[in-house]
Amino acid sequence: MDAKLTLKLDKGVIEKAKEYAAAQERSLSNLVESYLKALVNREKSDDFEEIEITPFVRSMATGNHLPADFDYKTAYRDHLIEKHK
Repeated sequence: MDAKLTLKLDKGVIEKAKEYAAAQERSLSNLVESYLKALVNREKSDDFEEIEITPFVRSMATGNHLPADFDYKTAYRDHLIEKHK
């Protein structure tokens, strides 16, 4: 049985999560539900190491931020140069 849940989250996190969900062809609700199921199942499990949390989810949980002086255009250019060597 489905139920509605309201969450208050940082707008930036919400936008990134929506982009991630779209890239995975999943709804944000499905993504959150899967994550919460994994947490609940992890608590029931004796082996805490069996669930791998992706870097994206970990960054949401820890609040990692890019430095204020981060130049995304330069980083992207460098990435493309390296990719197409």
